[in-house]
Parts: sequence; C-alpha cells; structure tokens
Amino acid sequence: MSTEHTLEQTGPEQVDAIIIGSGQAGNPLAVALSKAGKKTVLIENKYVGGTCVNTGCTPTKTMIASAKAAEQARRGPEFGVRTGDVSVDMAAVRARKREIVDIWRSGSEKSLANAEHVELVRGVGRFSSPDSVKVQLSDGGSRSFQAKLIFINTGLSSITPDVDGIETVHYLTNESVMELDELPGHLLILGGSYIAVEFAQMFRRFGSRVTIVSQSGHLLPREDPDIADALKQILIEDGVVFVLGATAKVAHVDDGTVVLNVKLENNMERELTGTHLLLAVGRKPNTFALGLSAAGIECDQHGFIPVNDKLETVTPGIYALGDVKGGPAFTHISYDDYRIIAANLLEGGNRSITDRPCPYTVFTDPELGRIGITETEARRAGRKICVAKMPAASIARAYESGEKRGLMKVIVDAESRQILGAAVLAGEGGEIAAMLQLAMEGKLPYTSLRDGVFAHPTWAESLNTIFTKWEGDPPAE
Repeated sequence: MSTEHTLEQTGPEQVDAIIIGSGQAGNPLAVALSKAGKKTVLIENKYVGGTCVNTGCTPTKTMIASAKAAEQARRGPEFGVRTGDVSVDMAAVRARKREIVDIWRSGSEKSLANAEHVELVRGVGRFSSPDSVKVQLSDGGSRSFQAKLIFINTGLSSITPDVDGIETVHYLTNESVMELDELPGHLLILGGSYIAVEFAQMFRRFGSRVTIVSQSGHLLPREDPDIADALKQILIEDGVVFVLGATAKVAHVDDGTVVLNVKLENNMERELTGTHLLLAVGRKPNTFALGLSAAGIECDQHGFIPVNDKLETVTPGIYALGDVKGGPAFTHISYDDYRIIAANLLEGGNRSITDRPCPYTVFTDPELGRIGITETEARRAGRKICVAKMPAASIARAYESGEKRGLMKVIVDAESRQILGAAVLAGEGGEIAAMLQLAMEGKLPYTSLRDGVFAHPTWAESLNTIFTKWEGDPPAE
C-alpha cells in the first residue's frame, strides 16, 4: 500500500520495523515482515530492487549477452556459418537492457505493493535517535518513523579517485556507461577490478578500442597469479590493451579527447588518450547520509557499518545487511543476510554468517567461477595441500563448442582429501564451481567427483579429468 505525505509530521509514526534501502536483502525482508503481521516502512531514495536489479547484475549480464552475440556472429565462419559484416546498435542494446531491468524492477515493486503491511516511502532516511528515522521525501516535506527494529540496506556506490582534474572529465561509472547510445571510439578503464574486466571485454566485443589502466601490477590481485594471468591473456587475445602498475595523476579533456597522465612503477610518466573514461577503482558504502551518530553507531575506517555474526550493530535493534556492512559485496550474500535475519527474528532460529560459503562468478567469456580459498591463501595459512590444474582445452565439450580458452584449478587438503577451493576459468565456469561447492558443503573427498559418472559430453565431465592432473604428488588414498 502507499500513502502520500507532503506536510511535516508533528511526531514520529509508530511502526514495527523500518528498512532503509530497497536492495536484495531489504525487499524480501519487508515481505517476510509483512507476512508475520509487522507494520513495515521501506525507505528508498532511488530504484526499487537496489544495485543488482538496476545497475549491477541484471543490466550488465544483459549487455554481456549482447556482446557475446556479436562475438559469436563474427566467429561464424569458424563454424561454417556465413554472417557477413557485424555491427552493433548501441541504442538497441540499451533498449533491450532497459526493458529487462524494467521487468525485474516492476516485479519487485509489485511484490511490495501486494504486501499488506508494507509501505514504500520514497526519500532519504536519516536517524534522529536510536529508534527513529526521519525521511526527506522525494516529492517534498518529511515524515518521521519510530520502530524497535531498524534494518540498513543502503549498498555501495562508485568511488571517484583522487586524480587532479578528474572533475573536468565527463567520466563514466558502472551505471552511466550502460546508458551510452553510441559506441565509444576508445574506452579508457581506470582500475583492474572484476567490474573493469567485464566491461573491457564487453565493449571490445561491441567494437570499441579498450585500454585498462590499473595501479596494481597484477590484474585481479585477489586471484592466484596463474588464474589472473590466464584471464589477462584471454583479454589480450580479444584486443584489450593493459597498462598495469600505473598511477593516474592528472586527467583533462583536450578538444574532446580524454587525456590521462599516469606514473609507471619505474617512475616514468606516460600520457594516455581516449574518447571516454570509465572509473572502476572500487566502491564505497552509502552511509554518509544516514546520521549514524544519532543511532550510536560508528563506521569503520572505510565507512562500513560493523556488525556481529548475526548482523547486529552495536545498537540493539539495529541491523546492517548486504554490501553496506563490508565483506563480500555480492547479491547472493545480501540475500542470505535477509535469510539469516528472517530465520532469527521471525522463526526463532540461531543462524549466523560464520563459515558460510562465498561463491562468485566473473562474467567474462569464459567465466571465472570461484569458491573457497585460493592456493595463495592456503599456502599462506600453512595448509598442507595438493593442487590439480589443467587447461580448459582438455575438456571435450570445450573443443566441440569452440571454447578452448581458460584454466581449471582445484585446491585439495592433502590429508582429508576434501576440496578447499577452486577457480574455474572455462565455459560454464560458474556452474562447474557450484558443483565443486556442493561437494565441499557435503564434505565429499575429491575422489567422489573423480570417479563420478557424468553425461558425455558435458562441462561436468571436467571433474573426472582434473583430478588426474596434479601438480606434484596427489593426495594419499
């Protein structure tokens, strides 16, 4: 239901729960609270559905699919298919993206509208006390609410780096780059993050020249070097140019051209030029407007809201969910935060975030599916491990489908024979990683997958093969 208020309220309205932010934790939590009969106010300043639906997962993967279609069309002759010249209509790509985003956003809005005890309030929420939130309404005026339960789900936003002159450049973010209706001639991407590599390959396949400029000397620093290097080589094959170990110092526009001056690791300076600049140097928590001090909450040095393993802040009755609390910034983690809260507060459960798995997939082509710890992390922790590794070209399905690029790697405990982690840079890499995750959660030894009978020819068959490809001695049986 929805009620319009444009006048200043004389006192806070009493409700059972307040949710600030309509993200992938906030929305389902609002519906769950409604089903439990709790009068709930959901405050949202921008789009219902949060980052994932509006500016993250849904639109990026939609556009990645368009880019892959363009690449497959260009590769037609490899498969005996004649397609002719391939061109990309960015306005049509954008229209398709907008249509799919609208489907999911409107679905979220409908589920809230159908929730009997939920009111969606458009505006910016700010704490006025530990149990009260004042909302500056988007259409003017304000309202105040008071509740014993308050949930913060305000997410992250793009960081603008400290580069002289950056404010003079009409730079792009992960949101605005997807609103382009014309193809960039040369896209400079500042940052070597997961966001950077996805957009780099996407726009290269659309037809842009693309250069990644990263302060780190390594692509994707959180990944094992062999995995990151394998992905880098794939992107180089696709035509992406890399300038790594480069710190951006000055940015300006010269006669419509973006000019980026960088300092290299050897202290040499270099000037890079392009038609567009995309910032992908990281994201920051949206906590600056919340007035957290009035709620007795202090953010950490990076602006995140500290919570315990049940997502409780230092102030009783106030919880933080999703990206704003720090830790892995993934939609599925945010959604699991909702499940933890719902289980504990509505079902008398005792769930926590302790030891939960954190799978993720980087949606390049091929995908990079990840689960568990890396080899680097395992060795740093002093774990006794065995490493199984093989090129994706060892998979029959890879040859048949023309997707031979990539590398698979699995970390196994040398004594228990259980899988500790995996990186699958291959076709359907995210799905293969999910199979490994199930084995990990079931505490199965790697031999259960090695000896499993999987349909031929599937990507899953790779799990038979990889456990015969050990670097050094295999685990004792």
